[in-house]
Amino acid sequence: MTTVEWQETRQKLAQKKRWVIKIGSALLTNDGRGLNRDGMQSWVDQIAALLALGHEVVLVSSGSVAEGMTRLGWKTRPEEVHKLQAAAAVGQMGLVQAYERAFAQHQRNTAQILLTHDDLSDRKRYLNARTTLRTLLDMGVVPVINENDTVVTDEIKFGDNDTLGALVANLVEADLLVILTDQQGLFTADPRSNPDAKLIAEGQASDPCYAAMAGGGGALGRGGMITKVRAATLAARSGADTLIVGGRIDNVITRLRAGEVLGTLLLADKERDAARKQWLAGHLQSHGELTLDAGAVKALRDSGRSLLPIGVIAAQGKFERGQLVICKDEQGAVVAKGLVNYSHKDAARILRTPTAQIEQALGYIAEPEIIHRDNLVVL
Repeated sequence: MTTVEWQETRQKLAQKKRWVIKIGSALLTNDGRGLNRDGMQSWVDQIAALLALGHEVVLVSSGSVAEGMTRLGWKTRPEEVHKLQAAAAVGQMGLVQAYERAFAQHQRNTAQILLTHDDLSDRKRYLNARTTLRTLLDMGVVPVINENDTVVTDEIKFGDNDTLGALVANLVEADLLVILTDQQGLFTADPRSNPDAKLIAEGQASDPCYAAMAGGGGALGRGGMITKVRAATLAARSGADTLIVGGRIDNVITRLRAGEVLGTLLLADKERDAARKQWLAGHLQSHGELTLDAGAVKALRDSGRSLLPIGVIAAQGKFERGQLVICKDEQGAVVAKGLVNYSHKDAARILRTPTAQIEQALGYIAEPEIIHRDNLVVL
């Protein structure tokens, strides 16, 4: 592609409303010398400018273990899990305080959310996290997400926040994942050892050649360029493009929003809805069945509507909130698959129930739909 074509693609970033921005440990901690408060304030200032332009931003922040190491005076990352957990607990305090102060200068509220990868693989917890994040974004609050290193074990050794950033991008159905790193972007070879390495401006996230080009990680981070390439592939499943770019570039977020060609843009192959529907259709095991009346079938097929309890005739199987169920018509033909908002016991109690009467029937209301259209694929 030509420079002009790259610029045309970058100009479209301004149209992407929901951004997930991930900032790595090396950037946040000055390569282990303590929190980079000036850098954090600069990134926050730029994020605040994005918000003022009508964008929504979820911030995925590394740095708790590295900041804890600095506070505790440790020069090298320990291998013992309990020490890593202790460092994360100490460092998280400084991290959230710094973000809170920086965003307060723009009269922006923040919310701390600590996740493990299990939170996003368990469907009930996935839906709970998704609903909470969407509510925060609707309120104009900036969610600050980090992996919960204080309680996880294997994730500390093998996890990375690049992957978490991609999972969050899928979770909130982001339009763009921006990974700020200590490198300028993805190169054809490791630029630290190969002076002939060239920066890749743009490509497809699904292209397998990029994994071969990616190098290893530094002393503080758990990943490297390879985890960023994999994160781009994961984010593309829900239609999100990924930008891997140097976080130390002056006004990098603002310049990206303006369409400047910086870093490496890895494009998703599918639009968001198509990618998400494909994921729902092909990768989850069914835990039960719902039988729909003709009106509900028509609403799903012709209007792309959510499935309401009033349109459900029967429920079979033992399923919990967030698990996948199959939707059939009265003749037994499969109509759709989706992630259900109610357990099999509660679903049975609200069959044929109007939305306004759900709370009366159950004593609470989780969602007005039994399956939201975002969590449903028509087959």
